[in-house]
Amino acid sequence: MSVVEECLISKPSKGSAGKTGLWRTYKPVIKENVCNACMLCWLYCPEGAISKRGEKVEIDYEYCKGCGICSSVCAKKAIEMVLEA
Repeated sequence: MSVVEECLISKPSKGSAGKTGLWRTYKPVIKENVCNACMLCWLYCPEGAISKRGEKVEIDYEYCKGCGICSSVCAKKAIEMVLEA
């Protein structure tokens, strides 16, 4: 019997359920001057729609369904849910 030495995190790949961004009511907007790029939002995003490019956190709105989990878990309150226009 062998011991698994890796830590596995179950996380869907981006778009595993298709593009979901068209039906959201609210969208998350990152306040770049407040965000410290801790990536807690990335860890909790059920759609895998959050990524980091350099020092900047980005949201892929084609896959973001606007659930607001990212905003809820952000300790810095750097993500605001804004009514979709």
